Amino acid sequence: MEKTTMSVQELSAQLGISLPKAYELVKTPDFPTIRIGTRILIPVDAFREWLIINSSHE
Repeated sequence: MEKTTMSVQELSAQLGISLPKAYELVKTPDFPTIRIGTRILIPVDAFREWLIINSSHE
């Protein structure tokens, strides 16, 4: 079964950015996150959609 969410650490590795930059990114208003207590999770499908939409901007 494929994972449906990823952690901020996994996001950092996936994008090749530093962990502080990844935390800065997940705090932006349009970025898809799920908060469970103090944990921040990123839905994989919503992240892929966000990436496609935001990669077309110059």
